Amino acid sequence: MRAIACLVLALLLAVPAAAADPDLIMKKTTVWKLLSPDHKLGTYAIDDPDVEGVACYFTVPEKGGWKGWLGLAEELSNASLACRQVGPIKFKRKLEQGDEAFSQRRSLIFKKMQIVRGCDAKRNVLVYMIYTDKIIEGSPENSTSAVPISPWGEATPPAKCADWVAN
Repeated sequence: MRAIACLVLALLLAVPAAAADPDLIMKKTTVWKLLSPDHKLGTYAIDDPDVEGVACYFTVPEKGGWKGWLGLAEELSNASLACRQVGPIKFKRKLEQGDEAFSQRRSLIFKKMQIVRGCDAKRNVLVYMIYTDKIIEGSPENSTSAVPISPWGEATPPAKCADWVAN
């Protein structure tokens, strides 16, 4: 028993820290529970940490019940995503296709939700995808959102995402 506890602790310490917590926009109950917390859908917002002027909104299911309340429930892989330009686009660094913009743990150890970004150079559009993976088996459930890079009250033309993708 002590060996299992040490293994679990070692795995928890090996998991990288998640990015800053997303901003909660709203929660809505989907399943009412009498004596424990309800199952809910939570809608959150994040700002892209590497591309100023882009915000992403995602909705994920959150398990209630006693396991959910204790943080022991494995969350569902379902997620929806909508990203928008909310100001002038400014790249903070060179980016790789598929770079992680946000990640969040969705179970005690093995499951992680990620928002990754890419550049459609032909159309000058940032493309974001949300998905969940597990160490053993991932989930094909995903959602994609596209952000065309447009002028934002500027006299200069907008940035081209192709100029900011590392080769």
